Amino acid sequence: MSQKLVIALPKGRILKEAMPLLRGAGIEPEAAFDDPSSRLLRFKTNIPDLEIVRVRSFDVATFVAFGAAQIGIAGNDVLMEFQYPEIYAPLDLGIGGCYMAVAEPAEMLAEDDPGRWSHIRVATKYPGITRRHFAARGVQAECIHLNGAMELAPSLGLCRRIVDLVSSGETLRANGLVEVERIADVTSRLIINRAAAKTRPEHLSGWIERFQGALDAA
Repeated sequence: MSQKLVIALPKGRILKEAMPLLRGAGIEPEAAFDDPSSRLLRFKTNIPDLEIVRVRSFDVATFVAFGAAQIGIAGNDVLMEFQYPEIYAPLDLGIGGCYMAVAEPAEMLAEDDPGRWSHIRVATKYPGITRRHFAARGVQAECIHLNGAMELAPSLGLCRRIVDLVSSGETLRANGLVEVERIADVTSRLIINRAAAKTRPEHLSGWIERFQGALDAA
Protein backbone atom coordinates (compact mmCIF):
# COMPACT_ATOMS: atom_id res chain seq x y z
CA MET A 1 0.00 0.00 0.00
CA SER A 2 1.46 3.38 -1.01
CA GLN A 3 1.97 6.12 1.53
CA LYS A 4 -0.45 9.03 1.31
CA LEU A 5 0.55 12.37 -0.13
CA VAL A 6 -0.94 15.58 1.22
CA ILE A 7 -1.22 18.79 -0.81
CA ALA A 8 -1.62 22.02 1.18
CA LEU A 9 -3.65 24.71 -0.58
CA PRO A 10 -4.22 28.32 0.47
CA LYS A 11 -7.67 29.66 1.16
CA GLY A 12 -9.03 32.64 -0.78
CA ARG A 13 -8.23 34.14 -4.16
CA ILE A 14 -5.20 31.97 -4.90
CA LEU A 15 -7.24 28.82 -4.39
CA LYS A 16 -9.68 29.87 -7.11
CA GLU A 17 -6.80 30.50 -9.50
CA ALA A 18 -5.09 27.23 -8.55
CA MET A 19 -8.07 24.92 -9.09
CA PRO A 20 -7.83 24.80 -12.91
CA LEU A 21 -4.20 23.71 -12.54
CA LEU A 22 -5.11 21.02 -10.01
CA ARG A 23 -7.82 19.70 -12.27
CA GLY A 24 -5.42 19.92 -15.21
CA ALA A 25 -3.05 17.73 -13.20
CA GLY A 26 -5.84 15.18 -12.77
CA ILE A 27 -6.86 16.05 -9.19
CA GLU A 28 -10.58 16.26 -8.38
CA PRO A 29 -11.49 16.93 -4.73
CA GLU A 30 -14.50 15.37 -3.03
CA ALA A 31 -17.80 17.31 -3.25
CA ALA A 32 -17.41 18.89 0.20
CA PHE A 33 -14.40 20.85 -1.06
CA ASP A 34 -16.67 23.09 -3.17
CA ASP A 35 -19.43 23.31 -0.55
CA PRO A 36 -19.26 26.77 1.09
CA SER A 37 -21.15 25.47 4.12
CA SER A 38 -18.61 22.71 4.80
CA ARG A 39 -16.31 23.17 7.80
CA LEU A 40 -13.92 20.45 6.67
CA LEU A 41 -10.26 21.37 6.21
CA ARG A 42 -9.06 17.97 4.97
CA PHE A 43 -10.45 16.39 1.82
CA LYS A 44 -10.19 13.18 -0.14
CA THR A 45 -9.64 13.28 -3.88
CA ASN A 46 -10.28 11.02 -6.85
CA ILE A 47 -6.77 9.64 -6.28
CA PRO A 48 -6.80 7.19 -3.34
CA ASP A 49 -3.36 8.08 -1.97
CA LEU A 50 -3.75 11.86 -2.33
CA GLU A 51 -5.47 14.25 0.10
CA ILE A 52 -5.90 18.02 0.17
CA VAL A 53 -5.74 20.29 3.21
CA ARG A 54 -6.98 23.87 3.01
CA VAL A 55 -5.15 26.33 5.28
CA ARG A 56 -4.21 30.00 5.55
CA SER A 57 -1.78 31.12 2.87
CA PHE A 58 1.00 31.82 5.40
CA ASP A 59 0.58 28.34 6.87
CA VAL A 60 1.00 26.41 3.62
CA ALA A 61 4.78 26.77 3.74
CA THR A 62 4.88 25.70 7.40
CA PHE A 63 2.84 22.55 6.73
CA VAL A 64 5.18 21.61 3.88
CA ALA A 65 8.42 22.56 5.66
CA PHE A 66 7.60 20.36 8.66
CA GLY A 67 6.40 17.45 6.54
CA ALA A 68 2.71 17.54 7.45
CA ALA A 69 2.13 18.06 3.73
CA GLN A 70 4.55 17.03 1.01
CA ILE A 71 3.33 19.39 -1.72
CA GLY A 72 1.83 22.87 -1.54
CA ILE A 73 1.01 26.03 -3.42
CA ALA A 74 2.39 29.20 -1.85
CA GLY A 75 3.24 32.72 -2.90
CA ASN A 76 6.92 33.53 -3.09
CA ASP A 77 6.20 36.33 -0.60
CA VAL A 78 5.64 33.60 2.00
CA LEU A 79 8.73 31.70 0.86
CA MET A 80 10.88 34.84 1.05
CA GLU A 81 9.55 35.71 4.50
CA PHE A 82 10.21 32.34 6.14
CA GLN A 83 13.13 31.07 4.00
CA TYR A 84 12.52 27.47 5.05
CA PRO A 85 15.50 25.34 3.91
CA GLU A 86 13.23 22.27 3.98
CA ILE A 87 11.31 23.55 0.94
CA TYR A 88 12.14 23.92 -2.71
CA ALA A 89 9.94 25.43 -5.40
CA PRO A 90 10.37 23.70 -8.78
CA LEU A 91 7.57 25.54 -10.63
CA ASP A 92 6.36 29.11 -10.90
CA LEU A 93 2.63 28.61 -11.46
CA GLY A 94 2.13 32.15 -12.73
CA ILE A 95 -0.98 32.75 -10.60
CA GLY A 96 -1.70 35.23 -7.82
CA GLY A 97 0.38 37.89 -9.51
CA CYS A 98 1.08 41.06 -7.51
CA TYR A 99 4.12 42.79 -6.00
CA MET A 100 5.46 43.95 -2.67
CA ALA A 101 6.03 47.65 -2.17
CA VAL A 102 6.81 50.39 0.32
CA ALA A 103 4.10 53.04 0.58
CA GLU A 104 3.60 56.26 2.52
CA PRO A 105 1.05 59.11 2.77
CA ALA A 106 0.78 61.08 -0.46
CA GLU A 107 1.49 64.36 1.32
CA MET A 108 4.95 63.10 2.36
CA LEU A 109 6.06 62.25 -1.16
CA ALA A 110 7.11 65.73 -2.34
CA GLU A 111 9.62 66.21 0.48
CA ASP A 112 10.67 62.61 1.08
CA ASP A 113 13.87 61.12 -0.34
CA PRO A 114 14.14 57.34 0.21
CA GLY A 115 17.85 57.59 -0.58
CA ARG A 116 18.39 59.54 2.65
CA TRP A 117 16.58 57.16 4.98
CA SER A 118 18.70 55.81 7.85
CA HIS A 119 16.03 54.57 10.27
CA ILE A 120 12.36 54.01 9.53
CA ARG A 121 9.38 52.50 11.29
CA VAL A 122 7.22 50.28 9.06
CA ALA A 123 3.95 48.40 9.53
CA THR A 124 3.99 45.11 7.67
CA LYS A 125 2.99 41.48 7.55
CA TYR A 126 6.51 40.73 6.31
CA PRO A 127 9.06 41.81 8.95
CA GLY A 128 11.73 39.42 7.68
CA ILE A 129 11.61 40.63 4.08
CA THR A 130 11.33 44.25 5.20
CA ARG A 131 14.36 44.14 7.50
CA ARG A 132 16.51 42.36 4.91
CA HIS A 133 15.46 44.74 2.14
CA PHE A 134 16.38 47.84 4.10
CA ALA A 135 19.47 46.32 5.73
CA ALA A 136 20.89 45.76 2.23
CA ARG A 137 20.69 49.53 1.81
CA GLY A 138 22.14 50.31 5.22
CA VAL A 139 18.75 51.38 6.60
CA GLN A 140 17.57 50.20 10.00
CA ALA A 141 13.91 49.17 9.82
CA GLU A 142 11.79 48.95 12.96
CA CYS A 143 8.89 46.67 12.02
CA ILE A 144 5.43 46.70 13.54
CA HIS A 145 3.92 43.33 12.73
CA LEU A 146 0.31 43.51 11.54
CA ASN A 147 -1.71 40.78 9.85
CA GLY A 148 -4.00 43.11 7.95
CA ALA A 149 -5.31 46.66 7.52
CA MET A 150 -1.76 47.97 7.04
CA GLU A 151 -3.15 51.00 5.23
CA LEU A 152 -4.61 52.32 8.49
CA ALA A 153 -1.27 52.52 10.26
CA PRO A 154 -0.04 55.90 8.91
CA SER A 155 -3.38 57.69 9.40
CA LEU A 156 -3.60 56.50 13.02
CA GLY A 157 -0.04 57.50 13.86
CA LEU A 158 1.29 53.98 14.26
CA CYS A 159 4.03 54.61 11.71
CA ARG A 160 4.62 56.66 8.57
CA ARG A 161 5.25 53.85 6.09
CA ILE A 162 4.01 50.37 5.28
CA VAL A 163 5.25 47.36 3.31
CA ASP A 164 2.47 45.33 1.76
CA LEU A 165 1.34 43.45 -1.32
CA VAL A 166 -0.11 45.55 -4.14
CA SER A 167 -2.34 44.32 -6.95
CA SER A 168 -4.12 47.27 -8.53
CA GLY A 169 -3.06 49.96 -6.05
CA GLU A 170 -6.68 50.94 -5.44
CA THR A 171 -6.55 50.21 -1.71
CA LEU A 172 -3.45 52.38 -1.33
CA ARG A 173 -5.04 55.28 -3.19
CA ALA A 174 -8.33 54.97 -1.28
CA ASN A 175 -6.39 55.39 1.95
CA GLY A 176 -4.27 58.32 0.80
CA LEU A 177 -1.07 56.32 0.26
CA VAL A 178 1.37 56.20 -2.63
CA GLU A 179 3.98 53.63 -3.58
CA VAL A 180 7.57 54.81 -3.15
CA GLU A 181 9.59 51.62 -3.62
CA ARG A 182 9.01 48.25 -5.22
CA ILE A 183 10.60 45.35 -3.36
CA ALA A 184 9.71 42.19 -5.30
CA ASP A 185 7.27 40.69 -7.78
CA VAL A 186 5.10 37.92 -6.35
CA THR A 187 3.52 34.84 -7.91
CA SER A 188 2.50 31.48 -6.49
CA ARG A 189 4.83 28.49 -6.67
CA LEU A 190 4.51 24.74 -6.44
CA ILE A 191 6.51 23.80 -3.34
CA ILE A 192 7.91 20.43 -2.29
CA ASN A 193 9.23 19.08 1.00
CA ARG A 194 12.90 18.19 0.38
CA ALA A 195 12.89 15.14 2.63
CA ALA A 196 9.84 13.71 0.87
CA ALA A 197 11.50 14.33 -2.49
CA LYS A 198 14.49 12.26 -1.35
CA THR A 199 12.50 9.37 0.13
CA ARG A 200 9.83 9.27 -2.61
CA PRO A 201 11.56 10.72 -5.65
CA GLU A 202 9.51 9.00 -8.36
CA HIS A 203 6.20 9.87 -6.71
CA LEU A 204 7.05 13.55 -6.19
CA SER A 205 8.71 14.01 -9.58
CA GLY A 206 5.61 12.50 -11.19
CA TRP A 207 3.45 15.17 -9.59
CA ILE A 208 5.81 17.94 -10.64
CA GLU A 209 5.51 16.64 -14.22
CA ARG A 210 1.72 16.60 -13.94
CA PHE A 211 1.65 20.23 -12.83
CA GLN A 212 4.10 21.19 -15.56
CA GLY A 213 1.79 19.53 -18.06
CA ALA A 214 -1.18 21.46 -16.69
CA LEU A 215 0.81 24.70 -17.02
CA ASP A 216 1.81 23.90 -20.58
CA ALA A 217 -1.82 23.16 -21.48
CA ALA A 218 -3.22 26.31 -19.82
